[in-house]
Amino acid sequence: MPVHNADIAAIFEEIADLLEIQGANPFRVRAYRNAARTVGDYGRDLAGLIAKGQPLPKIPGIGDDLAGKIHEIAATGRCSFLERLHRELPAAVTELLKIPGLGPKRVKTLYEQLKVQTLPELQAAAQSGRIRELAGFGEKTEQHILAAIGAQASEARRFKRPVAAQYAEALAAWLAGVAGVERVEVAGSYRRRRETVGDIDILVAARSGSPVMQRFIGYDEVRDVLAHGETRASVMLKCGLQVDLRVVEAAAFGAALHYFTGSKAHNIAIRKRAQERGLKINEYGVFRGENRIAGETEDSVFAAVGLPWIPPELREDQGEIEWAMRAPLPKLVERAELKGDLHCHSRASDGHASIEAMALAAKARGLDYLAITDHSQRLKIAHGLDSGQLLRQMAEIDRLNEKLRGITLLKGVEVDILADGSLDLPDALLGQLDLVVGAVHSRFDLPPARQMKRLLTAMDHPHFTLLAHPATREIDRRPALELDWLKLIRHARQRGCFLELNAQPERLDLFDIHCRMAKEEGVLVAINSDAHKEADFDCLDYGIGQARRGWLEAKDVLNSRSLAQLRPLLRRTM
Repeated sequence: MPVHNADIAAIFEEIADLLEIQGANPFRVRAYRNAARTVGDYGRDLAGLIAKGQPLPKIPGIGDDLAGKIHEIAATGRCSFLERLHRELPAAVTELLKIPGLGPKRVKTLYEQLKVQTLPELQAAAQSGRIRELAGFGEKTEQHILAAIGAQASEARRFKRPVAAQYAEALAAWLAGVAGVERVEVAGSYRRRRETVGDIDILVAARSGSPVMQRFIGYDEVRDVLAHGETRASVMLKCGLQVDLRVVEAAAFGAALHYFTGSKAHNIAIRKRAQERGLKINEYGVFRGENRIAGETEDSVFAAVGLPWIPPELREDQGEIEWAMRAPLPKLVERAELKGDLHCHSRASDGHASIEAMALAAKARGLDYLAITDHSQRLKIAHGLDSGQLLRQMAEIDRLNEKLRGITLLKGVEVDILADGSLDLPDALLGQLDLVVGAVHSRFDLPPARQMKRLLTAMDHPHFTLLAHPATREIDRRPALELDWLKLIRHARQRGCFLELNAQPERLDLFDIHCRMAKEEGVLVAINSDAHKEADFDCLDYGIGQARRGWLEAKDVLNSRSLAQLRPLLRRTM
């Protein structure tokens, strides 16, 4: 069975969780967490390189011990160290980590003080009121735990987009090489660039007699064949991801691609328009009576109902059809239109590369400018910079700008927004920077009204430029803050500052709906990588997907502007 980078990353993340539950050295825990993030986002197939006999590339944060584990996982799909940790802890304890808001520290407390080992035991403890009595929990946390258990029971497992991509793209490429296959597309929510994916829909155009169906159900990573026919099949991969395959003739490929891309609500609205015109639309084409009048391309399907082609990211029945009826749709932002990145880290705080290395990596990806925004002193776990360290970094950036060609570095900081809304560094220092990126990294549990006041106060600071990952959510790990988004966005407009769309795939924060709100209110959004290593600049693609789902055009994106256009906007906030 092939081993993907996502598989290796998942093992390292689980090791970190179990070590933290055991109370292991925090630096050891952090090493595994960083390794999980690095490997999961790494652009090359590590197991594939090892299988070809090639040496493992030098990867930041991956020393000999972790490299050895990568070799073991690539060769066997297993990790003996993880198996040892499982033997040392009750197997069900790791299931508790899947409940949002229950990190390893809280799981450790529940395990040690209440002897909670399973989800039923966790639910019983919450229902009996015992959890609220623990230090650091409280009644509100107890209710959140109960709500999360209920939500988990009713929802199917979803995969973050980078994880789904490793399986979907590999399988699609494999099917493309089967005899008789003319075209392969991954459809569904994956094509609509949703931030998480429940299952994968693959559409194939193939000539009669192609063995594509047999090759599909015989794929090495298939665990179970759920359904199998001449033109459709469903399988469950060993990773738990369901994949549905549909084989169609070329003449119907466009109609099938539209149908299986969805969303369901969008498709219903399109079918209603067809019915009003005496037409019928399904996955086989557009029909007038028994005659198929369109279906080979998606363009022909939309044209048949009097519409232009609508980008997949907009197909949610959230006004895209009505808009397309009266005016040209937005020209959605593309990755090539980003001129720079306004949020990244170096090894001065919790990054893994030098400032120069990060600059060269950004330049190699077509960026003209890069803001260095290491953490401020409050975030000790990330080795945040104090005033003296930041001043020295600013001098280093000046020296590098004299040396570098083809990219300009901007002086910035990711400053902690404290609970009262004040910033974590003195005004005199913040005023010397090109931009100040404010972020919440603590006290996520403040009541909504206080949390709003905290953010609005921070944004009112005379040197505040950009609110980073505004909702503070981490997908599947930490819920979003409860905010009055319209009030927040309008305050940013009044203040003249900006909002970030953080492109890290575990964040993707702003949400798509808030991107659209910002667009409508005239607040520019910065699509930033929050890069901690060179490869993280590739995450900008995920940010672009989220921005497109939020209807953003290049004109709505702060860092689509040239440096000459950007500088006056940054000075306006300082």
